[in-house]
Amino acid sequence: MSAGAHQGAAAGQVEQMLQQVSPGRYDAYEALLQALAAGQVWMLLWHGQPGSPDAQYGNMEVDGLGYAPCVTSAPELAASGWNRAHEVVYGRDIAATLFPDRWGLWLNPHAPGGGVGIPWLDLRRIAGGLDRLPAGPLRICEPAIEIPQFYALLGQNAHRTPAVRSLRRAWVQPALGAPYLAIGLDLYDTGQPAVDSVRLMIQQSIGAVPEGLPVSTVAMNDEYDPVGMWMRANARPFFDRDAYAAGPAPAQAPAPAYGYGYPRPY
Repeated sequence: MSAGAHQGAAAGQVEQMLQQVSPGRYDAYEALLQALAAGQVWMLLWHGQPGSPDAQYGNMEVDGLGYAPCVTSAPELAASGWNRAHEVVYGRDIAATLFPDRWGLWLNPHAPGGGVGIPWLDLRRIAGGLDRLPAGPLRICEPAIEIPQFYALLGQNAHRTPAVRSLRRAWVQPALGAPYLAIGLDLYDTGQPAVDSVRLMIQQSIGAVPEGLPVSTVAMNDEYDPVGMWMRANARPFFDRDAYAAGPAPAQAPAPAYGYGYPRPY
């Protein structure tokens, strides 16, 4: 297949998936993200030329979140009436460019109905691997399942793992896939020996988890992880090395359950 034909096929896949997206159809939205990760978009430049130091993408705000507008093919570019420069970019590349500044991507804002917005959290998933990060919007809350043996064993092993400052927990329900228990790891040191010691700590503790219960870990120093953000705001540590000398802490009100960072359904 020639480069032009491949580009056309990728654009066609994105546009085909875009037509399937509707409120509540998370399967169709996930398919759109997969097509976007493998395809290209036509980024609208507010000023400058592709590759020039002063090149700047357009921007728009929806529900208080920022997005860079783009179109999904050369025909859509013509239909949009955009008369400034544009830049053709791979979906994975533009996702990696935008999400660290918490910018999303808005597909075909000129289209009937206003197009579809991809929040920055989903661009993070595209950049990092859709199979590696849970599908949003996420519902996050305090775990209701009682597994005191696991928490006790994990706390004991954390005591013997000097790299661990504190541990938190949350129950995560992705838009697609099974719910799971997330353990937040707050470390003093993120060097490889420390990370290896924490991996061993988890391996030594995981046997106390009931069979069939998925468990995942979250790095609390990852400022872009929505589960980590929820934990920092709402979850009191169940292991806290620094707090033991300070005595017992006051009771904490129950944390709210919500999907962090995602806009309202379009």
